[in-house]
Amino acid sequence: MTQQTTEIEVEVLEIDGVTPVAAPPRTDEEAPPQAEWHDWKNWQGQVRRLDSRWWPLWVFLGIIAFILLITVGLVLGVIYLIARLLRGFVRMIQQ
Repeated sequence: MTQQTTEIEVEVLEIDGVTPVAAPPRTDEEAPPQAEWHDWKNWQGQVRRLDSRWWPLWVFLGIIAFILLITVGLVLGVIYLIARLLRGFVRMIQQ
């Protein structure tokens, strides 16, 4: 026994004494690409300036970048100091 899907087409004439408004026919086609491109034209010039609504994000990212910069600087400084100490010990042993 196989199951088949059954489609029933129904036309609503009245709901609670009110005639429903007919819905526009449904189309599967998307809007033409020109409409999408037209929306992007409004963004012209806004890419170069920062939106003031995003300042908390920029502050947070700036703090993270600053912390990373300080961390890298400290690591490089420690490596430099260790290299100088080792070089001093090697010179002291050679004399």
